[in-house]
This record gives sequence, structure tokens and C-alpha cells, in this order.
Amino acid sequence: MKFNTKVIHGGQHHDPSTGAVMPPVYQTSTFVQTSPGQPINPDYEYSRAANPTRSALENALASIENGTRGLAFSSGLAATDCVLRSFKAGDEIIAMDDLYGGTYRMFTRIYKDSGIKFHFIDMNDLDKFKSLINENTKLVWVETPTNPLMKLADIQEIAKITKENNILFAVDNTFATPYLQKPLDLGADIVMHSATKYLGGHSDVIAGALIVKDEALGEQLHFQQFATGATLGPMDSFLVLRGIKTLHLRVQRHCENGGKVVEFLNNHPKVKTVYYPGLPSHPYHEIAKKQMSGYGGMVSFTFVSGKKEDAIAFLENLKVFTLAESLGGVESLANHPALMTHASIPEEKRKEIGITDDLVRLSVGIEDAADLIEDLKQALA
Repeated sequence: MKFNTKVIHGGQHHDPSTGAVMPPVYQTSTFVQTSPGQPINPDYEYSRAANPTRSALENALASIENGTRGLAFSSGLAATDCVLRSFKAGDEIIAMDDLYGGTYRMFTRIYKDSGIKFHFIDMNDLDKFKSLINENTKLVWVETPTNPLMKLADIQEIAKITKENNILFAVDNTFATPYLQKPLDLGADIVMHSATKYLGGHSDVIAGALIVKDEALGEQLHFQQFATGATLGPMDSFLVLRGIKTLHLRVQRHCENGGKVVEFLNNHPKVKTVYYPGLPSHPYHEIAKKQMSGYGGMVSFTFVSGKKEDAIAFLENLKVFTLAESLGGVESLANHPALMTHASIPEEKRKEIGITDDLVRLSVGIEDAADLIEDLKQALA
């Protein structure tokens, strides 16, 4: 199947008992057994282990990312946590230096105390990356594009190195979505999504996902999920599955609107730098052209003045864009990373990687582009 067909039909089946086109919401915690240890359906005993609605979502996730196993979690951080539970004291993890604040907080404030050593680096410096690899290196974790600076990493080149050294390679594909980028096809072992964002697409659910190619790895991660309990409920699974069915249409419009917003901002006298992988001036534009089929709806920018006060005034004056955390919904959102999504990252670390106090991040929605540009124009004025 082509992708536009996969999001609707991939891994999906009509309900066998009723013929329902959409999977029912199996709002149940447990399932009948005919004799001890003999459930009516061998796949379903207790909903923490498996639930038919969640299974339908997980099959769809595997399909759209070209994986063999999908797992649905109660949040993106729960999905990340499941991967981290594979490692022990003394193990080392190499991660991108520009990460979602919650991921950075988990790595540095939860798992660092467990004895796992983290290295945060620019993943485009492949010589530096190679120099950090040793017998204790167990995982490489990247976001591409990153949150909020839109940095990219060359998935294929990193995958060659991880495979040579027998290291697991995980990619947070939240910003790109499988419509624009397929990390497993490029050599990654694990794909993570905050399904709260583009996969759900309607700002009405918190969810996470992992997708893998290797069946044994999928079974290991499922056991860790089952044993720790961070599963997605049936109603939330239904909502994400419903969102996936329009993913291709929504992301097309996000890309179209994103490009128009970028063009406007890039020519505005009060805007200093626009961070968007579709711009030829973007330092990683060639990587974006190589591994992405479009550039998405996430845009960040700074002000010529460099003043935090100008960023705050701009955000307070928006009318169509909503000032709120999160991203990837049908509505356009605006965010101040230093005060909102990345506040958990120490100030000196933010400055080191380029998250300045005048940085604004936009999640460009699917409204009429002319209205979005008019809103940006009046807020900048």
C-alpha cells in the first residue's frame, strides 16, 4: 500500500463480531476464561497486557512506520521511559544536544542517578560521535528535526555507525511524522512518537508510541511495558487511531501553511533568524532534502532586538494562534520555549545550545494561511 492508503487501511480489519468499520472501544479491564488459564481469545486476558482497541492502534502504528511491532503508551515520555528501562548502571547513552525538555529532564534527573552515563552532543559532528563510543555505549537517541531549534541529524549515516558497533539507535520522529520521514527504513532500530501531537492531531489526547523492526526487540519492549504498566487506555487508543486516518491530509496542509508562514517571517524586519529545515539557508537543509519528503509545520524564530520582552508581547497579542504548550494539532499554537516547554533545562544549558529568551516556536495549523499571516503581522506590529 502507498502511505495515503496505509493510514486508513494499514494493519486494520473490520470488527469480526459486528462488521463495524471502525474498531469498537473495548472499555473493559478483563476478559472471560473458559477454564483457568484458557481465555476465550488467547490474545486477551487482561487489558494491561493487551486490549483490542489498543491492538488496532498498535497495528496501524507498525504499518505507517514500516515496522513489525507497534506499542501504544500513556504518553511520549512513558514510551521513552520504556526504552530506558533496557539499560543499567554503567551503560552509556549518546543523545542529541537539542532535545525536548521532558526528555532532557528524564535523562538528567531520573536516569542519571541510576548510574547511566549520558553524553549530549551535536550529532552532525560524526567524529565527536565516534570518539565517544566504547564497550559501554548501548543507545543513541536523536530527535530530527529537534525541538525547538529544528536541527537535523543524518539518520542513515548514524545508523551505519551504530550497526558497526552493535548499538541500538532510537529516533524521536514526532516533528516529522511518518508521512515525511521513516527512520526504520533509514536504519534506525526504534522510532518514538509523542502521539499527543501530529498522530492524534486534535489536541484531545495524551499518548506515546514505539515502533520497531526487530521482533525480539519488540517483545522485550512489550514485556517492559506490561511489567511497568504505562499502557494507553482504549478510548485514547481510539482517538489516536482516528487521528492517524487523516494524518496525510493534515500534514500536507501543515507543510503548505508552514512554508507560507516561513516566507512571511523570513522577510519581516523585526525577525532575525527563522529556523525551518525547508529554508535553503538552514544549516541542515541538504539533510532535510535527503531524508524528508516535506518540511513540516514547525517553525521557530528570534527577534532582531534579542529581547525577551518583545517575544512575550508578540505572544500576548496573537489572536488566531493560541498561546499554549504542545504542538501538532489542527489549530495553530505559539510557545515560548525558555519559559514553557524547555523551562526544565537549566538556563546555561539553554544558552549553550541556542534556546535564547527571545525564541518563539510556532506549530502552524491547518487554518487559512492568509488569516495566520495576518495574525502574525498584527502581533509583530
